[in-house]
This record gives sequence, C-alpha cells and structure tokens, in this order.
Amino acid sequence: MTLFPMNQISQLLSVSNVIVDLDVTSKKRVFEQAGLLFENTNQIARSQVFDSLFAREKLGSTGLGQGVAIPHGRIKGLREAVAALVTMKEGVPFDAPDGLPVNIACILLVPEKATDKHLQILSELAQMFSDKSFRESILHCRDAAAIHKLIVDWEPNVAN
Repeated sequence: MTLFPMNQISQLLSVSNVIVDLDVTSKKRVFEQAGLLFENTNQIARSQVFDSLFAREKLGSTGLGQGVAIPHGRIKGLREAVAALVTMKEGVPFDAPDGLPVNIACILLVPEKATDKHLQILSELAQMFSDKSFRESILHCRDAAAIHKLIVDWEPNVAN
C-alpha cells in the first residue's frame, strides 16, 4: 500500500480554478463558465472545453447525487489532467440519479488518451464528495482559498 502525501485532486486544482457562488441556471451555463475559466487559467479554448463536457454529458448525466456533479471531458493536446471546482448560488438541474439540483460541480479535463489515472481521479472525487460533512463545509465557504484548502487537506480513505 502506497501512501500519497496528498490527494490527487489537490495536485490538479489551483486556487484560480475555484469559483464560489456562480450565478447560473442551467448545466449548459455551468459548462460555458467552465470553458471561460479554463481558457483564462489554462489556455484551453473555451469552445473545446464546452464541446468536450457537453459531448460527455450526452452519454449520461455526470451528476452523482446529493448536490454534486463531476462533469469531465477529454481534451486533444492536453498533457496533464486539470480540474476546476464551482459552487452554485442556486442549485442547477443536472439529471442526477436522486433528482436533486447540483450546487457543487468539480470539472475535470483529461488528455485525449486518458489512462487509468483518469479513472482513479474520478474515483477519488466520488469518495471525496460522498462525505456529507465535507460537502457542507465546501458550501459554507465564501472564498476560493478556503475551498482549495479543504480539498488540499482532504485525505482519501486508503483502508480498503
């Protein structure tokens, strides 16, 4: 068993990629804002981000339930996975399995030829957001740095 000094998400998510209280009303608007964010912080074309997230969403909702979604997409030419975390001012309909609106979206972009690491990251995100107190802590944060610190300090449960 290998112990990592930090979780994988904290290595992919910069403070500049955290948005608090995004004022949007639809999944499409979340994807548009994600495109703008990644264009400004990671120099990935917003249309490429939007198209990739939208194409993946057509295969089935990335809403996990309990107010959380993990939209993700493959980006041609991307060398390393990158993430963004967005909290919504109001819950957004996301076709989640439990029917609840989403108020936390962790957006993941991975290289076109994604590996097992992509699946490990998604698994870690699912584990992270299955913790009710963790979700509530994120929703109570009012600034990006505080949310980023919660994510950096989170430790995966390695006792399998």
